[in-house]
Amino acid sequence: MSQSPPPRSERSTAPSPSSRGDRTAIPSRIAAAAVAALLAGPAAAAAPPAAPATGVTATPAVTIPDFWNPRSRGERVEAPQTGRAVRFLTDDEFPPLHFAGPDGNPTGFVVELARAVCEKLTITCTVQARRFDTLLDALDGKQGDVVAAAIPLTASLRSRFLATRPYFRWPARFAARTDKGLPVPSAAALAGRSVGVIAGSAHAAYLKAFFPKAVPKDFTDLTAAESALKRGEIDYLFADGLNLALFVGGQDAESCCALTGGDYLENRYFGEGIGLITRQEDAALSRALDDALQRVWDDGKYTELYLRFFPVSPF
Repeated sequence: MSQSPPPRSERSTAPSPSSRGDRTAIPSRIAAAAVAALLAGPAAAAAPPAAPATGVTATPAVTIPDFWNPRSRGERVEAPQTGRAVRFLTDDEFPPLHFAGPDGNPTGFVVELARAVCEKLTITCTVQARRFDTLLDALDGKQGDVVAAAIPLTASLRSRFLATRPYFRWPARFAARTDKGLPVPSAAALAGRSVGVIAGSAHAAYLKAFFPKAVPKDFTDLTAAESALKRGEIDYLFADGLNLALFVGGQDAESCCALTGGDYLENRYFGEGIGLITRQEDAALSRALDDALQRVWDDGKYTELYLRFFPVSPF
């Protein structure tokens, strides 16, 4: 294929799911920077990066992803009354989505979104952190009622559990130095230009399929690829948008680079996203969670939380 598909407005995905080691890794130095930014408060997190004088320009404002279909709004769905708190299970080692806060309690974008959903449903909820690779088994064993964590929605998962619509996805993005005057990525613009990718990744496969004239340069890990981009050894880097957003907005990048072009979201390569997961017998609860997510978007709470936890948007 010689033509690259345009970036899409629908939003996409994700770390791989069954263990910590399988997930899209966020380097600890980048995660620390993201946590510092979000703890500084919404105003600090939402401030756009300064635009460089030449070359690739930084995104002028934080882009809020919109996963919601206004035509899906219907009659309000109430949560089933069980006489006890609804127990949410999460992981506390994957900032900025879910991590341990300064007081040791779980927080992060996913956790606070779950709490906002509970508030919308006027139900009492608890949030318990467990090891990531035990979350689905704990849900299956009725040690919790809902999993709120970065577990990708897959056919295998749907065969065992129910899930809401995606509330977050990981787009693939290009990043480039801001001082080289490089063009916005396209199949033609990347012809003959070097593009860093992680060897064997979905991003490497996507680059080969849709940007066949680009010159891929393989790296074993994202930190090495980011360092090469910073030093100007490659023209572009194509990788997970969340990681790249945290890199370009972090201190280690020293304002060298910016995201360029749009987000790439093909499910076949990058997955469907993540949603709130329940047991199959809890269909009424799943429907209520879905409705509450829509209402959290409608009243602006989703946007407020997104600005708080994403100093640079991956979209």
